[in-house]
Amino acid sequence: MRRAAIAAVVLLSGLAVPVHAAAAAGSTYQAEDATIFHGTVANDHAGFTGSGFVDGANETGSYVEWTVSTASAGPVTLAFRYANGTTAERPAAVTVDGAAAGTPIFAPSGGWTSWGTAAVDVTLAAGTHHIRVTSANTGGPPNLDALTVAAPTDWSTEMVRSTMARFTPSSIGGWSYPVGLYLLGQYQLYKRTGNAAYLTYIKNWVDRFVDSSGSIGQSFNNLDSMLAGRLLLVMYAETGQAKYKTAATKIRNRFNTYPRTSDGGFWHSTSDSRAWQLWSDGTFMALPFLAEYGKVVGDSTYAWDEATKQLVVYASHLQQPNGLMKHAYDEKRAQSWADPTTGLAPEYWCRAIGWFGMAAEQVLDVIPANHPRRAAVIGIVQNLVRGEAAYQDPRTGRWFQVVDKGSRSDNWTETSCSSMFTYTIDVAVARGYVAGTYQANADRGYRGVLDELSTGADGRTNLANISIGTNVGSYSYYVGRTRATNDFHGLGAFLLMNEQLSSAPRTPPPAPGPATER
Repeated sequence: MRRAAIAAVVLLSGLAVPVHAAAAAGSTYQAEDATIFHGTVANDHAGFTGSGFVDGANETGSYVEWTVSTASAGPVTLAFRYANGTTAERPAAVTVDGAAAGTPIFAPSGGWTSWGTAAVDVTLAAGTHHIRVTSANTGGPPNLDALTVAAPTDWSTEMVRSTMARFTPSSIGGWSYPVGLYLLGQYQLYKRTGNAAYLTYIKNWVDRFVDSSGSIGQSFNNLDSMLAGRLLLVMYAETGQAKYKTAATKIRNRFNTYPRTSDGGFWHSTSDSRAWQLWSDGTFMALPFLAEYGKVVGDSTYAWDEATKQLVVYASHLQQPNGLMKHAYDEKRAQSWADPTTGLAPEYWCRAIGWFGMAAEQVLDVIPANHPRRAAVIGIVQNLVRGEAAYQDPRTGRWFQVVDKGSRSDNWTETSCSSMFTYTIDVAVARGYVAGTYQANADRGYRGVLDELSTGADGRTNLANISIGTNVGSYSYYVGRTRATNDFHGLGAFLLMNEQLSSAPRTPPPAPGPATER
């Protein structure tokens, strides 16, 4: 782990930090044996584990406080078994010896007799500690059954286990960027654990679309369709089978004739409704693939020059003085959302910004240290991190669906972009692009994302409040998007974030590949 300071109680250095260890059975403390403020012990809903559960008062401030003992210092997972039979979240603040540890949302569990788990990761010193769960809204807390203090949970492993149990490679979905994003996250877990089942799953999905000759039934007439091409490069690197290189080269060659704006930016799509447009989303859809193609297959001079050129062109239109990216730009000012003067979309949509940050950093991870545009791309990242940190929600640690309008009552914190922003800031600190003081923003972001994660009665993880796929639109359009659970946009972003925060080096890595490859 990269942050190891432990005080009497330290919430992972004061804030949440991911841990990678298998969960142990742990010690369980019943809620009915705890200190209860404004609540009663009840037993009218089946499925509790002790002699009853605590039904807290429907008010802000009611709480349950456990006294627990730990024999040795170290990271642990605090797992709260609960039931929420309503259709609304019941957030509650968790404190350890009075210090804030998190605010799990305690999502609906499917009924008052369906018991789920919400968890907070902390680091405890040896000794006695007081763990309190306090209702954070007038609806009151969920029914609380028990607290288990156990060895830390590997949330990446749990999320992938849950997703593989829900879907086979044949049923998870077709060739698409959300599934591609999720499987890229699963691949990062494979690289850490070496669990061959993860890689086999990815290969079986890819092989649905690539035949033995390398033919792939995609026209690649939009940038979205290119993201999953990174899995072709993964499979070529892992297996050496030429068919994956052949399929990946079809994407590479598509760039030769792909339409561009007058200053060379790739259109988001060749369709009439997307012509002449640059979307922040598109950078992640295409540019990391292009950079990695140069590294894995070859043609690095073109691939690295093109990827960096695109980032600079996109940022020249989309990045604003506050550091954030507008969602899109229409060179012809033909779209209803386009400002007639600037061509820009009206809002700062969070996931669009998240896509851009991850794209820029993943391209930087590939290109050599002496690439002529490296400094310019780092400058874009520095400004972006500054903007992301400025608009982080101080209460939850997450970021709002429309980033700069968090004070509006109908705006809401979105999980996929919060994972992406956390990733972007953490990578920027790890690579030395920004000052180490920004690490606090990444840590708060991570803790906030974990608050959206729970385990259902089926033992599988659930990640809540993920915006479904979203086009360019107005403020009301963005905040009105469906808030999904376990949408692949969120699962993939979570895995990339979780793997990054636990394993990031604290100094810039050596540049891959000799400069002469350019």
